[in-house]
Amino acid sequence: MSSERSRLTALYGGLLVLAGALLTGVVYLLVQQGLYASISTAVTTAVPREPVPPWASATAPLSTVVPARPAKALAGRATADDLEGIAVTKISDLAGEAALNRLLTVSVIVFAAYAVVSIALAWWMAGRVLRPVSVITGTARRLSGANLHERIALDAPQGELKRLADTFDEMLDRIERLVGAQQRFAANAAHELRTPLAVQRAAAEIGLAGEPDAERVAMIRKKLISVADDSEELIEGLLLLAASEQGLERREPVALDVLAHAVTDGLSEAATERDVTVTVRAEPLTVEGDGVLLDRLVHNLVANAVRYNVPGGRVTVRTDPDGTLEITNTGPEVPPETVPHLFEPFHRLHERTHARGEGAGLGLSIVSAIARAHEAEVTAKPNGSGGGLTIRVSFAR
Repeated sequence: MSSERSRLTALYGGLLVLAGALLTGVVYLLVQQGLYASISTAVTTAVPREPVPPWASATAPLSTVVPARPAKALAGRATADDLEGIAVTKISDLAGEAALNRLLTVSVIVFAAYAVVSIALAWWMAGRVLRPVSVITGTARRLSGANLHERIALDAPQGELKRLADTFDEMLDRIERLVGAQQRFAANAAHELRTPLAVQRAAAEIGLAGEPDAERVAMIRKKLISVADDSEELIEGLLLLAASEQGLERREPVALDVLAHAVTDGLSEAATERDVTVTVRAEPLTVEGDGVLLDRLVHNLVANAVRYNVPGGRVTVRTDPDGTLEITNTGPEVPPETVPHLFEPFHRLHERTHARGEGAGLGLSIVSAIARAHEAEVTAKPNGSGGGLTIRVSFAR
C-alpha cells in the first residue's frame, strides 16, 4: 500500500510541480517582454525637456518630454538631447534589471513553497484515494472459515472503489453460501455413511453371536447385502454429484425426447409395483451436453416422481421444442417453503427411515448439479391441494 501511495504521490506531485513551473516561467517571460517598455514610458513621462515653471503644479500635465533612445543608436557628437536620452535609457535598464531580479527571487521562493505544499497535498490525496483499498485488504486478511459473515460495507460515494467493495461483498456472500453448503454436505455424508456401517456392525455382532442356525445366518446375510447395496448407491451418488459439479468434459447432441421414452421404459416395473401410471408426451427436443449425465438427470426426476407418489397416482413427462423438460406427479402435499431445500444434498420431505428403496436423498441435488453443468435452470412448484410436485428444467436455446 505504501509503495502505491508513493507512486501516486510522485504522479500527482510531479504534475502539480510541473504545472507550477510552467506557470512561473510563462509569467516571467511575459513580464520580461513588457517590462522595458513600461519603465521607459514611465521614466520619459516623468522627465521634462524644459525646466518646470514655479507656478506649475505637481499634477499639471507635461506636454514636452524627452523620448528614450537606446545608447547604441547614438552616433557622432552627442548633443544635450542625446545625453538626456542616454540617461533615461540607463535608468530604464537598471530599473528593469532590478525588477526582474526581484521577480525571479520571489518566484523561486514561491515556487519552492508551492512544490512542498503540492507534494504534501499529493500524499494526502493518494492516502484518501487508497483508503478503501486498505479497508478491503484488511477485511480480506481477517477472513477465515470462522468469520465469513464479515462484510466491507464501504461507506463511500458511488465510484469504481465503491463498486469494487460491493462486488467483494457479493463474492463473500457466494463463498459463505458455498462453504456452508459444503459443511452441511460433509456432515450429512458422514452421517449417511456412518449409519450403514453401524447397521452392518450390529448385524454381525448381534445376529451372529453364539451359534446361529441356518435361517438366522440367511437373514443376517440378506440384511448385510441390503446395507451394502445402499452404501454402494450412496457412494455412487456422491461420486456422480462431485463429477457433475466439475462441469462437462464433452458436449454432443442429445435427444431428450428419446431419452425420456427410454428412461420411463426402464422404470416401468418400479411404477407397476407402486401402482403409478407414467405418461410421456415428448415432442422433439435436442440439447448439447453429456449423454450420460442427462440420462441420469431424467432418470432421477422420473424415479423420484414414481417413488414419492401414492397408489393409483400419475406421472407425466413432457419435452417441448422450446428447451423445456417437465415432470409432474401426484403424491403428498408439498409445503412451498420446503421446495428450495429439496435440491440440497440429503434433504428429504420426511425424515429417513432407512427402509429398502428409500434412497439417500441425493437425487434432486444431482439433478441440480447436472443442470448447472449444462447451463440449464431447474425450478420446482407444488401442485397445491392435489399434492405432488412439478419440476421444470429449462435449457438455453
